Amino acid sequence: MSRSRPSATFAVLALSVASFATLQSLVVPVLPVIQQDLHTTTAGVTWTMTAWLIAAAVATPLLGRVGDLVGKRRVFVLALLAVAVGSIIAAVAPSIGVLIAGRVVQGLGGAMFPLAFGIIRDEFPAHRLPSAIGAIASIIAVGSGLGTVLAGPLADVLSWRGLFLVPVALTVTAAVLALAIVPESPTRATGGVNPWSAALLSGWLIALLLPLSTGAQWGWSSPVVIALFALAALLLAAWVVVELRSRHPLVDMRLMREPGVWSMNAAAVFIGAAMFAVFAFFPRFVQTPVSTGYGLGASVAESGLLMLPMLVTMAVTGFVSGPLERWLGFRMQIVVAAVVMAASSLSLAFLHGSLFAVAAASGVFGIGLGLIYAAITSVVVQSVPATQTGIASGMNANLRTVGSAIGAAVMTALVTGTIGAGGLPAESGYTEGFATAGVLAFGAAVVTVAAAVVIRSRAGRAAVAADLTAVAGLARLDAEARVAAAEPLRTAAAGGVVAAEPLRVAVAGSVAAAEPLRVAAAGSVAAEGGAAAEPLRASRAAVEAAEMARLIAKVEAERPTEPATSAA
Repeated sequence: MSRSRPSATFAVLALSVASFATLQSLVVPVLPVIQQDLHTTTAGVTWTMTAWLIAAAVATPLLGRVGDLVGKRRVFVLALLAVAVGSIIAAVAPSIGVLIAGRVVQGLGGAMFPLAFGIIRDEFPAHRLPSAIGAIASIIAVGSGLGTVLAGPLADVLSWRGLFLVPVALTVTAAVLALAIVPESPTRATGGVNPWSAALLSGWLIALLLPLSTGAQWGWSSPVVIALFALAALLLAAWVVVELRSRHPLVDMRLMREPGVWSMNAAAVFIGAAMFAVFAFFPRFVQTPVSTGYGLGASVAESGLLMLPMLVTMAVTGFVSGPLERWLGFRMQIVVAAVVMAASSLSLAFLHGSLFAVAAASGVFGIGLGLIYAAITSVVVQSVPATQTGIASGMNANLRTVGSAIGAAVMTALVTGTIGAGGLPAESGYTEGFATAGVLAFGAAVVTVAAAVVIRSRAGRAAVAADLTAVAGLARLDAEARVAAAEPLRTAAAGGVVAAEPLRVAVAGSVAAAEPLRVAAAGSVAAEGGAAAEPLRASRAAVEAAEMARLIAKVEAERPTEPATSAA
């Protein structure tokens, strides 16, 4: 199969990730309708989101790793088909339990995100790689918000069951096109999937995300929530130990320690929290009745329109992140974007008195989110070997999911903790919530700057080590040259002694009266480079060699330990 069709490959990947990304928020606006039709409780219908979130979180890194091992296209197609099957189950579900099962199957499609980035790295030339990664990341981010905008109008025309049929048509089409167009991976990872690592990873993710998603209903101080958090911490620690001791780890912890990886993972948590706090509560905020004194009284359709500036700017900045890298590096993009997101969140918190003000803040938020989404992904993908792209980008996406759950939990606690007399949240709840989202966004800038300082320090130490190594090498060469230059003199001196020996014997055989002449002649020979000069030359050469050896030893001792090579 030809491997020269990157543009066609990109189109297939874009269709695939867009169809799945919309599922993240497509269901949220119609949850009350689903609850009524399936005769369930608020807690029951909330599980349609929680189950999907947990399934996606577990599947993303695990299937990303499987794709690195057996072929990215193969697993990518399976993920697309899982979304289609899960959507069909959800569309025809007769009960809330069946709907939740369908959402779990849908969640397996989360693996297509890291697999898409891995395929791009395999298929695209180096000069097009940043732009392609940024564009796919932008499509994912836009799709996450697009579901909220489209859900209302589509549900009016198709009903909530029809919402699940839209991804079926898209994902089946994308799967067929992927088999026909996308080449299989040219590089494969070695080893396998450690079952203990997989079990522990799944365990701590479930134990963490479950209370984060349902803590508001169960009570944050309830024994179940506290026990789940404690269990998550224990399983996480056990997972790290198993990975460090494994010959073929699921996640290479040495890579996770690299500044280019850990900083982006931390930034993903902060950005995920800030993003979901705004995504989930912006529509609810603008739909608050005017009678509250702060609400804007927007309809469902109007709230979607107010989010359009965010989606448009998000798409634009995500697509320009790659080309912009020539003038503004990815890490600097992250810092700038995080500050922009923080500023827009603070604007929502304190300057929300008109539709224009919130629409402008929405657009500015999208500028930062599109840029940072693309830049974080680009840094991660380019900081690891090609055979680790799936698992590394999968873990980054996973931690963004964890951040989203944290952001939703924090925002829910702040907003619902300030219920007013009419049963609606007080303005202070939204103010505190959006301000907190701004602080979380700024946290991404902080960790990125900290990582840059570490990387620069490592580079400085490496440069010093290289300089010292060069000095030691020059000193060693100089010492060898001095020894080589002294060798002819030593040989000549030894030759002079041998040549003088017959004369000494002849003079010794002469009469005693010639003794003073013999002594004088012997002294003359010694003065001209005989045996008496040899100890002096040998002593001088030994001193010089010892001095050079001392210098070399000093340089070698002062050279710092070579740091681990950073891929960042």
